[in-house]
Amino acid sequence: MSKIVVVGANHAGTSSINTILDNYGSENEVVVFDQNSNISFLGCGMALWIGHQISNGDGLFYANKELLESKGAKVYMNAPVQSIDYDAKTVTALVDGQERTESYDKLILATGSQPILPPIEGAAIKEGSLEFEATLKNLQFVKLFQNAQQVIDKLEDQNEDIKKVAVVGAGYIGVELAEAFKRNGREVVLIDVVDTCLAGYYDRDLSDMMSKQMADNGIELAFGETVKAIEGDGKVERIVTDKTSRDVDMVVLAVGFRPNTSLGAGKLETFRNGAFLVNKKQETSLPDVYAVGDCATVYDNAINDTNYIALASNALRSGMVAGHNAAGHDIESLGVQGSNGISIFGLNMVSTGLTEEKAKRFGFNPVTAEITDQQKAAFMEHGNYDVTLKIVYDKDSREVLGAQMASLGDISMAIHMFSLAIQEHITIDRLALLDLFFLPHFNQPLSYIAKAAIAAK
Repeated sequence: MSKIVVVGANHAGTSSINTILDNYGSENEVVVFDQNSNISFLGCGMALWIGHQISNGDGLFYANKELLESKGAKVYMNAPVQSIDYDAKTVTALVDGQERTESYDKLILATGSQPILPPIEGAAIKEGSLEFEATLKNLQFVKLFQNAQQVIDKLEDQNEDIKKVAVVGAGYIGVELAEAFKRNGREVVLIDVVDTCLAGYYDRDLSDMMSKQMADNGIELAFGETVKAIEGDGKVERIVTDKTSRDVDMVVLAVGFRPNTSLGAGKLETFRNGAFLVNKKQETSLPDVYAVGDCATVYDNAINDTNYIALASNALRSGMVAGHNAAGHDIESLGVQGSNGISIFGLNMVSTGLTEEKAKRFGFNPVTAEITDQQKAAFMEHGNYDVTLKIVYDKDSREVLGAQMASLGDISMAIHMFSLAIQEHITIDRLALLDLFFLPHFNQPLSYIAKAAIAAK
């Protein structure tokens, strides 16, 4: 029987644990260490909770210590790992105030990521805080369930005092939080050093659609501004950028995350951003050591190379691969495309693969096929929405590199087809002849996907 130690039990770690126990539980001993008090928190639901789109946070978990232990694992919560001896193959963690050392045959690192703290005067995390608690009252970081609960409690307890919220960072989390606070009845300003939102996932023509959607719904957009300081006497009172100063009552920092890889420092090979470098089997540079989720790299099919794309969906799949392989089997990841989506005030946007700008940076010769068309047959008078589709493909190979879509209707499932097209290196010409069914309730005789592909030069 092999002994597998898993460090970290959120999405990727839980996926590994379940894979091992559900398939090879009788053959392996599984020991888990996690520094948090809860696991499997779906952070994407944080904004829905704050914005009253769901009534509470109870449903934002899909696993817990009891469930994993009922399958046979030994799980230590509130147990931060202090050190790992990769030569002796031991893990030492702090359990109930005492050091506990476990040996391992196989080790899975699922240490995740942690919020980036930009160099802003007045912004700091309390020393030793595992929950990213700030030194200034009403300065918030967003990562854990506790962070979401803290925000909810403050909005309720200080309901009359917190009138205006500044969200710093206009990526997915920042945009979702800006909507959430607005739905919660607060004034909101969204600040980003870049002059648009969602820049990593959409080209400017589509990101401008989301900017307009937010502005039309009352969110102040402060793009192209660099935050210099957060000021206040013990609590947040104003936020200062390189262009102006605004009186605010709460500041939420959502500028991104970085891989949490300190436990492998000097021992495991890392990517340019510090993530553990892994192959398609989730193996690190050391034998019997795997890394999964936000602390590890992925294989990006759009660029045919290693990359870093931190998404919960990627974490779950990487955890499955590592679980099978740590248990003695031999499977490889199919790679990823970075498929993602967002819905803000009813505007739905999804994307996969490379934007046009990213494709240029990675050395491709990108061309785009774009169309805005009705989703359903024109005679369908109800529930028929315009869809904007942008397909990015390489001029030379004609392979699909990426796709972006936007609509007030639910067009989310279509992006999965483009994800598969990138994975399988399908050309834009083949998409033009793809067998797409027709029924007026769902689409047109010649769908917007086919029309865009046919128009490709």
